[in-house]
Amino acid sequence: MERKIKLLIANEDNEETEEISQKLTEENNLCEVDKTSNGKEAILLASENNYDLIITDIVLAGADGFELIEHVKNTNKATKIIILTALSSDTFIKKAMSLGTDYYMIKPASTKVILKRINDLFEEQNENSLFIARNDSEKEIEEKITNIFITVGIPAHIKGYQFLREAIKLAMENPDIINSITKKLYPSIAEKFDTSASKVERAIRHAIEVAWNRGKIENINNIFGLTVYSNNEKPTNGEFIALVADKMLLDV
Repeated sequence: MERKIKLLIANEDNEETEEISQKLTEENNLCEVDKTSNGKEAILLASENNYDLIITDIVLAGADGFELIEHVKNTNKATKIIILTALSSDTFIKKAMSLGTDYYMIKPASTKVILKRINDLFEEQNENSLFIARNDSEKEIEEKITNIFITVGIPAHIKGYQFLREAIKLAMENPDIINSITKKLYPSIAEKFDTSASKVERAIRHAIEVAWNRGKIENINNIFGLTVYSNNEKPTNGEFIALVADKMLLDV
C-alpha cells in the first residue's frame, strides 16, 4: 500500500488552512492532513505523529511557532518545516532559519506558490512512493544562499528573493548560463514560477536594489572577502548572480 505523506498545518487563519488542505488533497489524494489553530495542540499532535512536513505560523494561541519548531527538531530532525506568516522582520527570519526552517514565506502567499515550495522539498520518486526528501547537499546549498540573502539584506517576502535564489542555483549547475542570461536563465526561471522572463529580470533587479538601499555594503564585501562594491556602485543582475554562485562553488 502506498504511504501517505503526513502533514500538519498550524495556522489561526482557518480559511487559508482549508484552502491549502483542499488543494493538496486535489493534487494528490495520498496526503494526510491534520489541522489546528492552537500552538499547544500542534505540539501535542507533533508528539503523537511522525509528520513529514509542518506548515506553521509564528503567531499561535497557547504556544508560538518557534516553540513548535524547537519541539519538532528535538524529536524528529527529518520533519520539514515551512513558516507561513505575516511577520517579515529580519530577526524572525534569522531565528527561524537557525532553528532549521526550510522555507520562510510571507503572507499573503498564493496556494500555488505554497504548493511549489512543498514540491521543492519533496519530489516524486516512483509510483510506489509519494515523495522523497532532497539530498543533504542540496539543502545545505539552499541554506547557505538564504544566509547570504539575510546578511546582504534581501527580504524573503519580495518576488525577486525566490527568483534570485533559483538563478544562483542554475548558475552553480551551469556557469555558462550567465552568458545567456536573457535567452536561457530568465526564461528557465519564468517557466518554473509560471511568469514572464521580463518580470523575472525586473524582480531580481529590484531585490538587488533593496539590498543596496539598505546600505549593507560592508556585509556584502565581508561575505566575498574583499571590497567588491561601494555605496555608489551597484552590480548588474548577471554580476551579482555570478559573484554569489562563484562564492558558493568555492565553499561547497
